[in-house]
Amino acid sequence: MSSGDGGATAGSLELPSPFRLDSGERLPAVTVAYRTWGRLDEDGANAVLVCHALTGSPDVDRWWGDLLGEGRALDPARDFVVCSNVLGSCYGTTGPASRRPGSPGRWGADFPEITIRDMVRAQAALLDALGVRRLRLVIGGSLGGMQVLEWALLRPDRVEAIVPIAVSPRHSAWCIGVSEAQRQAIYADPRWRDGRYPDDDPPEAGLAAARAVAMLSYRSRESLEARFSRAQNDGVYSVESWLRHHGRQLVARFDANTYVTLTMAMDTHDVGRGRGGWREALASVRVPALVVAIDSDLLYPPVEQEELAAALPLGRLETLRSPHGHDAFLIEGEAVNGIVARFRDSLETQAGRGRASWAC
Repeated sequence: MSSGDGGATAGSLELPSPFRLDSGERLPAVTVAYRTWGRLDEDGANAVLVCHALTGSPDVDRWWGDLLGEGRALDPARDFVVCSNVLGSCYGTTGPASRRPGSPGRWGADFPEITIRDMVRAQAALLDALGVRRLRLVIGGSLGGMQVLEWALLRPDRVEAIVPIAVSPRHSAWCIGVSEAQRQAIYADPRWRDGRYPDDDPPEAGLAAARAVAMLSYRSRESLEARFSRAQNDGVYSVESWLRHHGRQLVARFDANTYVTLTMAMDTHDVGRGRGGWREALASVRVPALVVAIDSDLLYPPVEQEELAAALPLGRLETLRSPHGHDAFLIEGEAVNGIVARFRDSLETQAGRGRASWAC
């Protein structure tokens, strides 16, 4: 464990025993990478857990810096802020890019299928090791929002409030289809053979194409038209250059097998699986919940957040108005900070009046 700038700490945890997955398979060894800001109080009850999105990392200060800092929604002077890299990712937590125990190579395509619930159980093991007993708040968008919902269902004894952003109670056919289109782009790369590729020859073109598909689903027509319209440079449309740029960036920092593993995990998202249906499952969540929708989100449209908020007994819905589509929860950091800060202020105001009055 090492200290970083601004009181931040980076570390990793080796889980003490084999990790059992939803599938019934076991990972013989699991490392969880994480970062923290602030200090945990003596009773372990001032923690806030931030859950990152698909290609995100534990570095909240890099991708959600508008929410983190003195006087912000996530204030290290008050909160012990924790963000871990999810199980199956490639930023320090065990996943397809990790070395396989007992083998000279990486897990690659042999990495077992995982679920959102597996991710949350790995996070819970980390928090246990850090001494966290209670979570004042669990917050995240997209894949992060899926984790938020599972925290409220898997560990209701530890969670005091949740903020799921730009997410649904279960992955729709539309979202599964978009995920599969991205995976097919990777599978179509000539370097991809029988579900695998050489460690030293990754399917860069396929991963870049997958990112292009994803970026179109993350933004809106209005956003792209306002930014690019039909502008060109040397005969190349500006929107084409933008998509190629994002493809190159992802290829430089991410792993194709990881992308496949995590999109498949997202497709398993259904809070009602094994719980009698999603409405029945959400009815059991008894903590204040602020559900944030984005009015221009094509991937997880506002109707899904309306359903989610309505099914949560102490749920409220707030809409982030932005032309930028699904990615607005990352682009509109100041607006999201205001929404979350107001929610946290309302929780403090209602603390002495009982939870039941919060949603009234």
